[in-house]
Amino acid sequence: MPDYWLEFLKVALAHLLAVASPGPDFAIVLRQSLRHGRRAAIWTSVGVGTAILLHVAYSVLGIGLVLGSSSLAFAVVKYAGAAYLAWLGVLALRTKPKSAAVNADGSAEPAPSARAAWLTGFLTNALNPKVTLFFAALFLTVIDPRTPKFIQAGYGLWMALATMAWFVTVSVLFTRENVRRVFLRHGHWIDRMLGVAFLVFAIALAMGSF
Repeated sequence: MPDYWLEFLKVALAHLLAVASPGPDFAIVLRQSLRHGRRAAIWTSVGVGTAILLHVAYSVLGIGLVLGSSSLAFAVVKYAGAAYLAWLGVLALRTKPKSAAVNADGSAEPAPSARAAWLTGFLTNALNPKVTLFFAALFLTVIDPRTPKFIQAGYGLWMALATMAWFVTVSVLFTRENVRRVFLRHGHWIDRMLGVAFLVFAIALAMGSF
């Protein structure tokens, strides 16, 4: 009988190393945490984790191999992802100082709705072709093709939940009161630095070096 626990540990370790590496997902959760607070950051984290289920679904069905081997399909995903990251970068670079980022009635800039925050996280992860390649490689080299589909789906569910847990933890840490106080003083500069990071991610992605 195959040792699925050993296979699961390999999958979990590979995923842990990937999700803990700084990248667009971390940057967008950090920005949502500092800019809009805990609720928006947590919904963004849930969106990132939900996108993992999309990658798992097409990997289990074998479509990930098609995306990884088709230069046209990969290029479409790559440039769509680069454009989306560039758009996030431009938005962040246009951030105004906190004193200017208020409504006419003096209230603070409104946070995005739960749906909008979720969609931001989902698209950031779903349009990253490097994640596509990661899952294609994972299901090709680590997971035995003879492993039942429902067990493969179980691996995927674990990775989605672990991703959500990781980024929810990031959300909580960066929305602590002492961190928020620093942001209120220097938030627009932090936002602009993250905007530069998004643009760097976009350029590197478009050039195939990210």
